[in-house]
Amino acid sequence: MASPTDGNAVELNPILKPLSWLLGTWESDEPGEGTFPTIKPFRYTEKLHFSHVGQPVINFTFNAFHAESNKPLHRECGFIRIQPGTNKVAFIIAQNSGLVEIEEGELTENQLKLQSQSLGRISFAKEPHVQQIGRVLQLRPDGKLEQTVSMATNNQPLTQHLSITYSRSS
Repeated sequence: MASPTDGNAVELNPILKPLSWLLGTWESDEPGEGTFPTIKPFRYTEKLHFSHVGQPVINFTFNAFHAESNKPLHRECGFIRIQPGTNKVAFIIAQNSGLVEIEEGELTENQLKLQSQSLGRISFAKEPHVQQIGRVLQLRPDGKLEQTVSMATNNQPLTQHLSITYSRSS
């Protein structure tokens, strides 16, 4: 699978073939659900973009918007790496909230199951601080992509926080 870069197509690095099902742009069909014990439940839409430039890395951006007002919400960008010869995957993520994280986990067919390994934050991040994140991305048999995100803070245990389904738009 090729990806455009400066008008040229580059071949997918062979190491990334097990993750090729992620490539492209995905948009939420219906608003996703956001909940957590310390916040009011909310609905959001989201656009994901996964690309490559021929390196053994997938680049990504996640952009979420409030479902009713379309106000920008959460934004993430980063990289996905796979350990050669294994099913071990790592996400390196920077968030607009000031959180930087490394999530690691396993790829099994069309599912990624990840847990945070390292979290860093800006010195003036608001409380409560995120202490742990879990993420599952799964390509369903109907071709839709599902994502669930769980989160723990310094005053709440690991709890599902986000749930959303996407369709590929490109």
